[in-house]
Amino acid sequence: MAPRTDDPMTPVRYRVERNRRETHDTYTLDLVPADGGPTMPFAPGQFNMLYLFGVGEVPISISGDPGDARSLVHTIRAVGGVTRAMRALAPGDVVGVRGPYGAPWPVEAAKGEDVVLVAGGIGLAPLRPVLYSILARRREYGRVSVLYGTRTPADILFRRELLRWRARFDLEVFVTVDRSAAGWTGNVGVVTTLVRRAPFDPHDTVAMLCGPEIMMRYGALELERHGVSPERIYLSMERNMHCAVGLCGHCQFGPTFVCKDGPVFASNALAGWFGRREL
Repeated sequence: MAPRTDDPMTPVRYRVERNRRETHDTYTLDLVPADGGPTMPFAPGQFNMLYLFGVGEVPISISGDPGDARSLVHTIRAVGGVTRAMRALAPGDVVGVRGPYGAPWPVEAAKGEDVVLVAGGIGLAPLRPVLYSILARRREYGRVSVLYGTRTPADILFRRELLRWRARFDLEVFVTVDRSAAGWTGNVGVVTTLVRRAPFDPHDTVAMLCGPEIMMRYGALELERHGVSPERIYLSMERNMHCAVGLCGHCQFGPTFVCKDGPVFASNALAGWFGRREL
């Protein structure tokens, strides 16, 4: 494992092994320990703080395979100064990594259940480790559905993997876009419209949602309308995390700190806070 320090605020040096473009504003970094050792283990749903020396630090969910110790994979949307600067990283460049942090998705608790994964935009990246874990032990789960929505066809992530997943007989994959484009023959509409198409028993289903907050809010309501209990619907609330250890208060959401108590929460735990503008 890469060397860790006693100070949770001190990053470990990782080297960029590969930087590949996903869409016009999204890219994936493969990072390996600068000392040549194995990567730090993580659970699906956890995140790291990535530090670009001289620029700043950002929280990014881990989007790779938990069973692969060769590299840490982060899929990043270039929306701020740090993430735009990271987009220019080349193989051999060094970044700092703190983590992993946070509560994971309930992959173990979902064994024996149907699983519905609902992703919006870059929200597919934090859910990808869940799918890797499930597919590695496919017989331990019931029916598995992936519902994925983006703004346009050009914003679709992991295209080759989506095609491979759709070709499997033990996995249902539905993709939709908000706005069609020339050559698009798939679904058009918000991702919540796909819930009715997914095969699942609502009494034996665990659902996991990641994406814009408004998508998760209405996605959870749609799943509840189809009979899934709120305590079996999980959401990833990644919000303004700066320290990742519950000290700075930037990620406070109601009475919770997303970095320590989340980022994964059961829907019923957020019922009194979701949708409040002042939060």
